[in-house]
Amino acid sequence: MDSHQLNGKEPNVQFTLRHSSNHRDIEAYAKDAIKAFHKYYTDILDCHIILDHQKNDKEQNKIAEIKAHVPSHTFVSKEQGPTYEVAIDTCVSNICKQLKKHRDKSLGL
Repeated sequence: MDSHQLNGKEPNVQFTLRHSSNHRDIEAYAKDAIKAFHKYYTDILDCHIILDHQKNDKEQNKIAEIKAHVPSHTFVSKEQGPTYEVAIDTCVSNICKQLKKHRDKSLGL
């Protein structure tokens, strides 16, 4: 187990915002949302959050992609939504399911 997890520190979070201006509120929202990962898997090394928007789709033009790295595995989810928050929440939900499945499999459940 990594020492940063034993000390209760958060994993390193990298944030990329494409084709958009500075959105500090969205960045804070995304970083707060990924804290849910620890409920399912505590040994998360780092996360990369990528936010983008498409000009050609008026309804579902906000895109979120989240990559969560754990020892020997990377979990990825990419979703579209009408807002960044909806896309982020869907990605977090998807990765939580993946982390739970990975944890249960590694524990032999």
